[in-house]
Amino acid sequence: MKIALLALLVSLLAVASLTPLVRLLALRVGAVSRPGGRDVHQRSIPRLGGLAICGGVLAAAAALYLGKPEVSAVAAPFALRLLGLGVGGVAMCAVGVVDDARGLRAFHKLLLQIAVAVFAIACGCRIDALHVPLLGDFNTAEVALPLTTLWIVGLVNAINLIDGLDGLAAGVVLFAATTNLVVAWINGVPLVAWISAATAGAALGFLFYNFNPARIFMGASGSYFFGYVLAVTALMGTQKASTAASLLVPMMALGVPIFDTLFAMVRRILERRSVFSPDRGHIHHRLLDMGLTHRRAVLILYTVCGVLTVAAIGVSLERTWQLGMALFAASAALYTLVRFVGYFDGYRLRHRQPAQLRAPHTELLRRAIPRLPLRFADASCEAELVDELWRFAADADLCFVEVVDPAGDPRGAHRWPPLDGETPRARGGARGVVTASYPLGRDGVARSTVQFGWHCEISDVPPQSEILLQIVADLLTQNLTRLRSALVPASERLVSEPPDVLNIPARPSRV
Repeated sequence: MKIALLALLVSLLAVASLTPLVRLLALRVGAVSRPGGRDVHQRSIPRLGGLAICGGVLAAAAALYLGKPEVSAVAAPFALRLLGLGVGGVAMCAVGVVDDARGLRAFHKLLLQIAVAVFAIACGCRIDALHVPLLGDFNTAEVALPLTTLWIVGLVNAINLIDGLDGLAAGVVLFAATTNLVVAWINGVPLVAWISAATAGAALGFLFYNFNPARIFMGASGSYFFGYVLAVTALMGTQKASTAASLLVPMMALGVPIFDTLFAMVRRILERRSVFSPDRGHIHHRLLDMGLTHRRAVLILYTVCGVLTVAAIGVSLERTWQLGMALFAASAALYTLVRFVGYFDGYRLRHRQPAQLRAPHTELLRRAIPRLPLRFADASCEAELVDELWRFAADADLCFVEVVDPAGDPRGAHRWPPLDGETPRARGGARGVVTASYPLGRDGVARSTVQFGWHCEISDVPPQSEILLQIVADLLTQNLTRLRSALVPASERLVSEPPDVLNIPARPSRV
């Protein structure tokens, strides 16, 4: 156990030391995540944190291997698997670095992930058998290749998809690695315990810079590396000299990202969209849309991960009453989370598609929007433009509208209706109120955001309302650009003329 603690400490210090240097590198090469689109942060933040994470884990591995003879003795029989873990982890991190710095298409990323997974399989990291507590081992050698590939690629993308809030993915990895560490220590598998300790140390060291408010993101490079290491480490965790891999324990420990990924795929298939298409339907997005603060949303998911960690350790003990209690606790935690965020509320309306197309709030938006171009064109200053936005909100029967200026007043630059001691975000947290936010400016250079809130029987923003509100945000952006408002980026204000659609002569509307 002392070696495991040493691995954790070395990895933690290495990541904490490397992260500031990686942050400067990300800023220099332009690997920066800018506000807008699905991102919830309000300022530009460098990514590439995966380089520091990968470097920290490798530093811990090198320090133990060179400084502790007993480590090299234990690792010798697993040399080929360790090669697959180390080289594959670096390769997976490299794929993420390219994606962070230049961007890769989803299909190309998937092919590269599969290639790295096949390399790991060639190095002996494969699922030849499955161990199910109380039931024993099941031979899976005939389907080892697709099953192992699915496990590695699935876990890599699960960690990547959950990386949507400051500190969320790193915290999830910390809980999962701690689970692997404890289970490996109980079952007498020191190599897995050491690797898990180094992984936990890297996650903890990165959290110093990544917890809200984050100074750097791990990016795809970090999430891919963490997901790969967790997936392959689970395949190295032999039990009682058996070749069976007990995947139930890591699956329970990573229950939040795995469930979120599976539900995202099902949701997109039911909506007849590509499974690779992005959206704002993930767990963390739903918690924010309910009005929770960034930190509270993360802490709620930490709590669920903590319960799943204890449950996973209980399952690993393979005692009947402990197994039953663990499965009950895990099921209760996931069920509570599902009900809390209203995962399945939106599907009640999918069987009434014609009604959704003519939902009351959608109809009000359709009637109010045609008046906006003329009203906005008549505005001669920012204050008049904002007043017209408030008139639109009243016509569309919205609960609130807020224009948020992250560089100015943190409570927002403009609000309707007046706060009266209650922020619009708090109103958005009320049951039955749905919120939607849009950047003012292009996604890459957005300066501020506009947020709408209205009463709706489902927690999702209907596609029709999404499109209509995006039109409102675009009209507002173009007119703020025309008026040289500080709410839009400087690069947007330098545009010589806005589109002709907004250069409409001021005249009374006949709508």
